[in-house]
Amino acid sequence: MASMKRPRLAQVEALARFRLRLVFVNGIEAVVDFKPLFDESPGLAPLRSAAAFAKAALIEGEGWAVVWPQLDIQIGADTLWLDAQAQSAMDENSRVFAQWRARNRLSLSAAAKALGMTPRTISAYGTGARPVPRYVALACKGWEAEQRQRGGKPGV
Repeated sequence: MASMKRPRLAQVEALARFRLRLVFVNGIEAVVDFKPLFDESPGLAPLRSAAAFAKAALIEGEGWAVVWPQLDIQIGADTLWLDAQAQSAMDENSRVFAQWRARNRLSLSAAAKALGMTPRTISAYGTGARPVPRYVALACKGWEAEQRQRGGKPGV
């Protein structure tokens, strides 16, 4: 997937089997499968109803989040961008890296700080401009384990 300065959505469409078709302002289209996200995020439980899920919308004129106003649920375009990258990653290391960023809601700067790298390197991994080395995928897993051991919530 090509990069954007900050992901922003132009369109969203709820599809069958709890999938969202996303069109970003740069023209890139992606489909995000929510079934695995339901297990990771208990707050999304109300979306397990097909009728509720189908009401996904964008706030007119914005595009910064997909919203389900009746359920008071919103998911940022940046998070959906990372989820789309993780689900479409061509290799395991890239998938681990993208899922780590999405799960912990880490910006480029925060991810760079967590791994001791530059934001430019993190960006290159995220866009696919550079392959994610195995040691980076392992560092992501180690960072989360360290956060849990400290009693803190990963990403905070």
